[in-house]
Amino acid sequence: MNKTASIQETVAQSMPHDQPCRQQNIEAITSYYLSGIKHGTGRIGIELEHLLLHRADGTPVAYSEDHGVRWLLEQLQADYPDTVYDGDHDLIGVSRLNGTTLEAVTLEPAAQLELSAGPFASLLEARTCFQEFEDCVESILDPVGKEIMLLGYQPNAKAAETELIPKRRYKFMDMYLSEKGHYGRCMMRGTASTQVSIDFTSEDDCLRKLRLACRMVPLLALVTDNTPIFEGERRPHELMRTEIWKYCDPDRCGLVPGVLSEEFDLRAYARYVLDTPAILVPCAKNDWCYDEKTFGEIYAHTPMQRQDVEHAVSMLFNDIRLKTYIEIRPADALPIDFAIAYAAFVKGLFANERTLSATEKLLDGAHNETDVARAKEDLMSRGYDATVYGNPVGDIVQGMCDIALGGLPAEERELLAPIAALIDDRTTLAEISITG
Repeated sequence: MNKTASIQETVAQSMPHDQPCRQQNIEAITSYYLSGIKHGTGRIGIELEHLLLHRADGTPVAYSEDHGVRWLLEQLQADYPDTVYDGDHDLIGVSRLNGTTLEAVTLEPAAQLELSAGPFASLLEARTCFQEFEDCVESILDPVGKEIMLLGYQPNAKAAETELIPKRRYKFMDMYLSEKGHYGRCMMRGTASTQVSIDFTSEDDCLRKLRLACRMVPLLALVTDNTPIFEGERRPHELMRTEIWKYCDPDRCGLVPGVLSEEFDLRAYARYVLDTPAILVPCAKNDWCYDEKTFGEIYAHTPMQRQDVEHAVSMLFNDIRLKTYIEIRPADALPIDFAIAYAAFVKGLFANERTLSATEKLLDGAHNETDVARAKEDLMSRGYDATVYGNPVGDIVQGMCDIALGGLPAEERELLAPIAALIDDRTTLAEISITG
């Protein structure tokens, strides 16, 4: 038997016999990822989640209350005229096209307000975009005694006390995740993050950047740690959001199994997608229906269309998530200057062959998922006093900062300063908040 035939037989033997469309769906998911290949790089997408609080007592602003989050979205329609409804009546998002840049305002499960914008060729433009948005929101909220807060977790409420927005899929997710892991409800109802997305130019470039980003996860969580309070009390340790995600849902959080192996490819990623419990599937009667079967089982006899793939991928919550771009997700929500500094940090590290190679060399002590998991644990318990990947963590992140600075264009280097200052001082926003 020739080598090609042998490989095909091995693949066939590993295919579930009750999923006749599995190979076709693997190819559909892989093709979706490959459709993200772009000829140019360096653009950055940014998503920043804002907590909305009552100024008087710091409690969360609910969707349905008087002058609540639904009311806020209605006010924003003057500047963001495109609207999204869940069902016929529940306004859950507004957006606009600002030149060629999409700016979408959406809601997380407990009415955390997210602005997703980009991709940006210039981080100076990104800073303007996010500052204008916050100025607009604050001008609406201030007269009614409410304000924006940029933290990784609600400062004055417990997750169980917060109200979910009236979005059918969140009801099902809350039910599923609250049983799956003891921090599932905390993740949905209490957390807020900063997410940065980068492009890739080929499948090899995608996998290289994916692996490197996965090695960075604990370090990115450290430099962006902005969660001083958890469930109404001082946090028990550093990097609290890292622990929340650890105990959210092991089927869809953390690192994709095998991702740091050189044998891992996009088809392996596609198999992981198919083997993940769905929680939600589109249905004609109610838009979304609850289903704990895996996506492979749900689409066992049905070839997946692009919208099916997009939904399946959106139901994975990994530290680094692949769509038609690489989504880097470990960071807490940050004040704008720090959020832009963090975006600059990521942009500089992934800027070119020189910065990629230098960062790979710096992180070459991370060989597998166990090393990354151990680094998370060490940083949660010791912060900047920890040693990770064989070196003092302060030395590693200082090296990353130096590499990032060298990867940025001259006009963007000053934007890195807020994160660089934290690294220089070996401290975090959370620690500054706690110690005063």
